[in-house]
Amino acid sequence: MFKKILIANRGEIAVRISKACREMGITSAVIYSDADLNSLHVRVADEAYRIGPAPASESYLNIPNIIKLAKEINADAVHPGYGFLSENSKFIQAVNDAGIKFIGPSVKSVELMGEKTAARKLMSQHNVPIVPGTLEPISDIDEAIDYANEIGYPIMLKASAGGGGKGMRKVNSDSEFKSAFERAQNESIKAFGSSDVYMEKFIENPKHIEVQIVGDSFGNYIHLFERECSVQRRHQKVVEEAPSISVDQETRNKITQAGINAAKACNYFNAGTIEFLMDKEKKFYFLEMNTRLQVEHPVTELITGFDIVKEQIRIAYGEKLSVTQKDIILRGHAVECRIYAEDVDNNFAPSTGKILHHRLPSGPGIRVDRGIDLLTEVPVYYDPMLSKVTAYGKDRTEAIARIKIALGAYQIAGVISNISFLDWIIDHPKFVDGSFDINFIDSEFMPLVPHKWREKYNEVYEDAAVILAALLKHDSSKLNTGKIKSNHTNQWINQIHE
Repeated sequence: MFKKILIANRGEIAVRISKACREMGITSAVIYSDADLNSLHVRVADEAYRIGPAPASESYLNIPNIIKLAKEINADAVHPGYGFLSENSKFIQAVNDAGIKFIGPSVKSVELMGEKTAARKLMSQHNVPIVPGTLEPISDIDEAIDYANEIGYPIMLKASAGGGGKGMRKVNSDSEFKSAFERAQNESIKAFGSSDVYMEKFIENPKHIEVQIVGDSFGNYIHLFERECSVQRRHQKVVEEAPSISVDQETRNKITQAGINAAKACNYFNAGTIEFLMDKEKKFYFLEMNTRLQVEHPVTELITGFDIVKEQIRIAYGEKLSVTQKDIILRGHAVECRIYAEDVDNNFAPSTGKILHHRLPSGPGIRVDRGIDLLTEVPVYYDPMLSKVTAYGKDRTEAIARIKIALGAYQIAGVISNISFLDWIIDHPKFVDGSFDINFIDSEFMPLVPHKWREKYNEVYEDAAVILAALLKHDSSKLNTGKIKSNHTNQWINQIHE
């Protein structure tokens, strides 16, 4: 087994991987920028090395520095976590060229699935349903408009090299097409350095369902069922759960097989996720593949009892899958909430500062993956996710009850968090009955900001204020300020305290 793994990441995922290394008797080494000197991942890992200044381009995205460090400390392998360089084929190639194992897929798999039109073409050749649309970038606007009329408006224009909603435009008619196409191209060039844009039929109010797969380099594959990731804000997942309340057993069988087919199509090994859009008739379409560990992997681990990170390490070391499909049994339900440092009432603006108070939730079925601790700085340079709270229950009802208790007990001071927003989601009737889709936040929450969504919380605060006032009136003497009793040598004798 590997002796030392360099974790090329930060925050909660660096902590998560460090703990997996410790369980396996592997030395964990992390990198940190100047902004992360006192971060939790620096203290949790066995070794920590400064990689550069605070900006990510000079630290966590600095490929030469990371490779140089990995060689200097004699790391056997590099785990990229998620984000940063995790899906960068040039980084994977650089790791390979340095004679170090990359804990993830091959360069070729990442390149195949990273380019959207190439991936769509590959999926269509391997019986994985794709959304009707073009398999090549649009080169002629008039031809594209004709095709848009053929598949029917509305359609979506998407950047071929894209992701995260960048270079994406919804088009409702011929008259909108040209200007939307030009805006999508311009945004794509700025974000990805490519002007290639393709077209898809717009799926009305779909669900976002994804399948977790794991494969080894011997051609063995398993799936770990599906996750429900439809609660999104600006294409960013906020609440995830497993399994999906909207997927019946027949659909589950089909969509998980499609996930396996997608992985086989690109000779994929290690952990990966195939994302689908599913309409109201439970027809599902390939959206994209994430060739890395997923943020929301804890919900899958809880319903299967399968440690994905440790399996990633074993596969990268050259071992076969440690289980077969029949060993993977779905038990119970899990719900995860992403805790962000952001001001919901200020258009979700990131909140920066120092963590001055941090009380974790606990209780049956509660798991917290965190990247913060008391006095941790939350800088402006990186994603503002602080932690992930996940609740497991014997069924969805129990998991929801537990996540509500956990959110109510979680205390963070020093930055503004989205905990109340998450509680609002979990409490919403459409979340409870499962009728939500990917437009849930836009249609149900955004019309209420700022402040109106807090009405129910204001009632709670008013009740708390009334109770506190009653307590103060009943026994105010204990809360009065006064002088410290002391002898005459105490220099603090005149100090007032509370």
